[in-house]
Amino acid sequence: MTVTYEEKNKNEGTLHFTVSQEKAQKALKQAYKRVKNSVSVPGFRKGKMSYNVFVKMFGEQALYEDALNFILPVAYPEAIKESNIDESKLVGRPKFDIEEVEPGKEWKLLAQIALRPEVKLGDYKGLEVPKQDREVTDEEVNDRIEAAQANLAELSVKEGAAAESDTVVIDFVGYKDGEPFENGSGENFSLELGSGSFVPGFEEQLVGASEGDEKTLDITFPEDYQAEDLAGQAVEFKVTVHEVKEKITPDLDDEFAKDVDEDVETLDELRDKYRKQIAERKEEAAQEGIEEAAIRKAIDNADFGDIPQAMVDEEIDRQVEHYLNEMQRQGISEEMFFNITGSSREKLREEFSEDADTRVKTDLLLEAIQEAEGLDATDEEVQNEIKDLAQAYDMEPDEVSKVVTEDMLKHDITLKKAMDIVTESAVESDE
Repeated sequence: MTVTYEEKNKNEGTLHFTVSQEKAQKALKQAYKRVKNSVSVPGFRKGKMSYNVFVKMFGEQALYEDALNFILPVAYPEAIKESNIDESKLVGRPKFDIEEVEPGKEWKLLAQIALRPEVKLGDYKGLEVPKQDREVTDEEVNDRIEAAQANLAELSVKEGAAAESDTVVIDFVGYKDGEPFENGSGENFSLELGSGSFVPGFEEQLVGASEGDEKTLDITFPEDYQAEDLAGQAVEFKVTVHEVKEKITPDLDDEFAKDVDEDVETLDELRDKYRKQIAERKEEAAQEGIEEAAIRKAIDNADFGDIPQAMVDEEIDRQVEHYLNEMQRQGISEEMFFNITGSSREKLREEFSEDADTRVKTDLLLEAIQEAEGLDATDEEVQNEIKDLAQAYDMEPDEVSKVVTEDMLKHDITLKKAMDIVTESAVESDE
């Protein structure tokens, strides 16, 4: 085997390698055995045509693609080894091609390969990040209380005119050019005024309506309305009001608090519980903010050289597969998901491509920190990680061990440790 490496840039290049005629002929015979039963030729029973007759009729090149599937799994690793390229630095999937193939001669093949770039770390400890908001205001607590109060509100028939936030029970029919239009009618429909459920202008014209009223509403649909035949069009709605209802909210007292949360006895206890929950969420958000800001700053301080596109593509594919697998876990197949959302793999790839470069740099950064700090994972940490994954995915620990290897778990654990070094040393600053 003859092997040469042509460097395109520091982290990408073309590996040229040859395969002997003997090995090529062996692969061609294997390829022939795979396809012979699917070839129909007058005068021959399926699978009974000899190799030489097949080559005479269809040419050796008809077997090249299948032959490569037998050659490459062996020849490519051998070529990598002979080239002295560090196999651990290979990233992405190589792109193979035939450089030159002539009957009776050795095959010349090539592989476009990418290598993991070497990261030069800058400062990653003690980085200044923006001060995070952890303050819990009385207004935020009151908003939670009012939301709980609204959830317990009951609708009661109201005498008199409808006001904003009241609910009207209506029949309606929409007319365009004097004719009812499709999907423009409803009966005994409950509509909360001010909810924005209907086309703009509809709810506003019903404020002040009373039970038994019959109203004609003049409406112009927005230019960007989803139904093209109605977009920007002026229509009429004939509306009959059957009932007007208002929300009756419970008083804010201890009984209300107990109805909202059976673990509290008083309204003050409910307020304290909400304040604590809000504080916990803000602390989580603060830690996420510190992590994101610190990692971005550490990335800016580092030198990544040229990141191969193959690494970015691989990250995008990984995110797409992870997302679709999560859908599968929820009982939604890939086909069902695409039908429901009108999406596709190509659209998903576009969505996940937005931050792919940053995600790749984050992984490279953390791996460089892991190496610089000499981080490792203990057997106990690996077992704890298996238990956590088993609990998260409702699996038995033994099942988790079959899916993920110990090396994968150690890699993830040490990356988390590297992340902790960056984030836990970060300093919040008002500046």
